[in-house]
Formats: sequence, structure tokens, C-alpha cells
Amino acid sequence: MSGRRKNGDGTVRQRADGRWEGRLTIEHDETGQSRMKSVFGKSRAECLQKLKELKEKSLHYSDKIKPDMPFGAWVEFWYNNFREINIRPSTKAIIDQQIRLHIIPNIGTIQLNKLTQDDLEKFYSKLKKSGRIRFIEKYGPGLSNASVRQCHAVCRDALEKAKTEGLIQINPAKGCEIPSKKAAEMKILSKDEIQRFLIQAKAEGYFELFLLELSTGLRRGEILALQWRNINFQTGELRINKQITHTDGTLTAVKPKTKSSIRTIVLAPSVLSILKAYHATTNSRWLFPSPVFDDRPIRPDVCRKRLSLILEHADCKHIRFHDLRHTFSTLALEGGMDVKSLSAILGHVSAATTLDIYSHITDDMQKQAAAKIDSHMGHGTGEDPRLHRDTEKRKQMSSTYQPYLGKIRKPGTGCISQINDHLFEGKYAPKNAEGKREYHNVYAKTQDECEEKLAEMIKKVRERIDGDKQKRGLKAPKKK
Repeated sequence: MSGRRKNGDGTVRQRADGRWEGRLTIEHDETGQSRMKSVFGKSRAECLQKLKELKEKSLHYSDKIKPDMPFGAWVEFWYNNFREINIRPSTKAIIDQQIRLHIIPNIGTIQLNKLTQDDLEKFYSKLKKSGRIRFIEKYGPGLSNASVRQCHAVCRDALEKAKTEGLIQINPAKGCEIPSKKAAEMKILSKDEIQRFLIQAKAEGYFELFLLELSTGLRRGEILALQWRNINFQTGELRINKQITHTDGTLTAVKPKTKSSIRTIVLAPSVLSILKAYHATTNSRWLFPSPVFDDRPIRPDVCRKRLSLILEHADCKHIRFHDLRHTFSTLALEGGMDVKSLSAILGHVSAATTLDIYSHITDDMQKQAAAKIDSHMGHGTGEDPRLHRDTEKRKQMSSTYQPYLGKIRKPGTGCISQINDHLFEGKYAPKNAEGKREYHNVYAKTQDECEEKLAEMIKKVRERIDGDKQKRGLKAPKKK
């Protein structure tokens, strides 16, 4: 057993979750106040090293922070020493951007103890009117309400910490007038659009991804992080315990923000059957692997662009990926699923969250239920003949829809699609010597260049597959 630590060296203990925690009391010369700060490590040695580094930093702590220091300097000190610990990469990128691009250039030179509520409100107003630095032509000169509120949250938290440390008496950010929290408009696909969308997705090679999304309502990062080990084909259970983030060009699989987001849901038998067949065609641990990079999932931005193209080709309204989640939720509620069950499937913290988001849907359902009761009371059946006409119309539309395929190509020549204004994708999916489907992709800036790359790639792939067949004693097809 280790000896007792000296005064001023802090304390070390092992937590119930297995991690080691080191705690150190830091004194402030000017105010006399003290505070406790913690560090964490997987082992006692790692924790002791972090505690030593913390102590070295704390020796200069009182020399670095003063009430009259520039607010920009305090924000950076607060972020590096307090806020940056244990935050997600995507959150870190947002806070970095708000501090670097907006807070420091606009109010960074004002003394910490002289920053007023009026200064902050003028800052927020300026951001709202002319704070945008990039994509001004596309979105206009002002920042969105959400971005302004994010800047306010950083200022508020930094100032609250300054108050706790005794550097200021009150937090001027509290009580500031800020833009209202304006939620993005919720859009959902109609049943006709869902039919066309899935038919088009199948034609473009993304049927399984979007079918699973419309069947489960997973968040985009969650569905892209799925691996085949997350599915139990015997029980039909799907385990969600990771999500993909894309920050600074790096893909990272991280734990969800809340415990409720780590969940297990049961897939419908029809969806499970489709995924089984799809599994036989893949050679990756990821459910939806990147067509470009080995052992990586599809990037979130690529998924978003592909969704936009499929919607356009299927003549559906433009929606966000998150609106597919809303579409699933709406259909589930209309189908009779109770709010508590839906909340568990969606990974919400509580059923109250689900009710808050979909209150308009539940209100409409109550009105429809009341109308049906009234109809039964007055007319005996409560059936509206228009419902039958609408059902027949949907059947006709879904049965006659033909997916957009672009230019008709000869069998065995692959296909080409335009991903965005500056990128074309060529696909070739032959069966290899083992009879499994292989997926190959090439990319180019122009369609002509993509055609050349695709033809060259097909030639090499065919030669390799023919060679493998000959080694196995299989008869290679005659070249035409």
C-alpha cells in the first residue's frame, strides 16, 4: 500500500467505474478563495502524472488571471483549463470557431471586469446583422440565431467561471436579450414520396441504408457507425452504442452524448431479411462502408449529398437527413405506437422530449380520433369514401413509378452519377470468382474523365476475376 501523500500534492483514489481520480486544491492570492480541480486516468500512474502537470500549472495560476485582464485572454484561459476537458471533437470545433472568429475579434480587448451587458448585446446584434465570414452570398451577411446563441453560451459560461473565481461580482451575460431559439422546420416524406424515394435509392445502390433509417429513425451518426456485430440475426436486435463524427477531415467513432442514446431496438422481420441478403454482398465490418477508403464508413457529408440527389431524382421535396427520423416518428405515432416506446427507440432522454418535439402530431391524432368518434356517432361507420380513393391513387402511383437511371448503359459497363457540381462517381459491381458481389468506384471532376477511369478500372477488375476463375478451374466468360 502506498504511503500518505504530502500536503499540497493532492489526493488520488480509484472510482467505482474503475478510473483513477486525482484532486488538487488551488489557492488564489488575490481573493483567498480556493477551488478543487480533478484529473482522471485509466491507471494510478497516469493519474499521478496528470496531477503533477496540474500542480505545475497551478503554481503560475494566480499570476495569469486578474480582474482587469482582457476578456479574450480570459476566454482562452477558461477554455484551455476548464471547458476543453472531456468534450466531443465536434463540440470543440464549434467552440474554437466561435472564440477565434467572433468573440476575440469583437469584444476580446475589453477588460474582464468592465465587460457589461450592453457590450454583449451590441456584440450579439452585430453578429446577427453582419457576423458571417464565409458563404455570405449563399446565406446572407448575418449569422443564424443558433450561431449567435452558441456565442452567447460560450460568453455566459466563461463569465460564470470568472464569477466563481472571484474575478467579477456578477455575470453580465445573464439576462441578455438574445435571438429566439428557432427550430428548423420539420419536413416529412409522404407515403407516395417514400415509395418513390426507396425505389430510386435501390437504383442508386443506397436502398439498405435508407430503408433501415426509415425503419428505425436513427441519427445520421448512429446509422453510419453501425457494424455487423451490432446486429443479432437470431433475435433481430440492433445495438446502438456509437456514432460517427467528422471533424477536421477525420472520422471518429465516439460514444453517444447521453446514456439513453445507447440502446437496443428490434428490427422488423422484413428489414432483417433484407439486411441478411445485403450482408452476403459486403466484405467490410461496417454496415455501410465507404466506397473510396478501406475499412471506413461512409462520411456524413457524402451521405447528405447522396440523399439530396436521390430526392431530386425521385421528384421528392428536399429534406434533411434528420427529417427521415421525423418521418419514421410520424409514421410510428400514426400507426399507433405509444410515445414511451417511441422515445426509447429514438434514444430520447425521456418521453417528455418526444412529446415536446411531436406535440403537433399527437394533437392532430387526438383531433382525428375525436372526428372518428363523432363520425361513428352520427353516421354509423365513420369511414370517409375519399380514403379509399386516396389509397387506390397511391397504389397506382407506386406501381407505375420508374426510377431515374440517367443514360442507359450496356450491361457490364458500370454506371456514372454526378455527386455534386464538381465530382462524378463511376461504379462497377461484378461478381467475383466466389460468386460474391464486389463494389468498385472511381471519381473524377468531369464526366468524360470519369468514363475513362471507369473503363480502365473495369478492364483491370475483369482481368483479375478471370484469372481467379482460371485458378479455381472455373470457366471464364468469352470476351465480346
